[in-house]
Amino acid sequence: MRLLTFMARRFVAGDNLEEAVVQVKRLNSQGIKATLDNLGEECQSREQAMAARDEYVRMLGRIAEEGLDCNVSLKLTQFGMGLDLGFCRDNLFRVLDEAKKHGNFVRIDMEGTGYTDQTLDLFRQAKARYPKVGIVIQAMLRRSEKDISDLVKEGVCVRLCKGAYKEPPELAFPDKKDVNSSYDRLAELLLQAPNPAYATHDDERIAFAAQAAERAGVAKNRYEIQMLYGLRAKRWKELAAAGHVVRVYTPYGTHWFPYFYRRVRERKENLMFVLRNFFE
Repeated sequence: MRLLTFMARRFVAGDNLEEAVVQVKRLNSQGIKATLDNLGEECQSREQAMAARDEYVRMLGRIAEEGLDCNVSLKLTQFGMGLDLGFCRDNLFRVLDEAKKHGNFVRIDMEGTGYTDQTLDLFRQAKARYPKVGIVIQAMLRRSEKDISDLVKEGVCVRLCKGAYKEPPELAFPDKKDVNSSYDRLAELLLQAPNPAYATHDDERIAFAAQAAERAGVAKNRYEIQMLYGLRAKRWKELAAAGHVVRVYTPYGTHWFPYFYRRVRERKENLMFVLRNFFE
């Protein structure tokens, strides 16, 4: 456990908001955008959910005060989705009200498949009231092509990731090559939607998305390449120098274990990737 704690420090921007703000300033100084995320999920009480809501309200206020080039990402289970959907929606809308006040953008993260339909439903309720809200879709899921097709028609800003949750093979592609193929198909589809975000550390996936954008006449400033804090910092800078819009997902907080452990437990290539980047 002590080793995991030591390693996780590389991939978490601090224990609290103020420490994370320092790291966002550093990223911005290098021409890189950020997304702040307060780590936490599957809250066990209404008090925990309201505390998470209040932290995001503070977060949006600090971003505005500091003039940071930064938006926020959140998980609905942290806001009480597993307790009461109406309560979760109220918490989400409080954060979206704050984001609207500051002209900022909120991304709703996707979690395990037990929550996919509820997350999409609540996202659509939010989208009907708040234009600056987006969603995440996981390429590993078999259903994602249909979800992306629907979201493209709705004009939704989507972050496409491979997915880090362990899912049964009837719901998710078990083989890496199939996940990669799915990612590329969805990356191309997303060029029909506004400001797609390609969240990946895979150079082949980045190259495919960039080439597809060029073929479609989509300029570099109309999509983003997103990576995780602590992973491939040299590559962030290379991509930004080449004219790409780069955004780094920047988590902070003391509840880092599920976030970090998910990336090193379920797929052996994730563990090797983390280890390589730790010693980069």
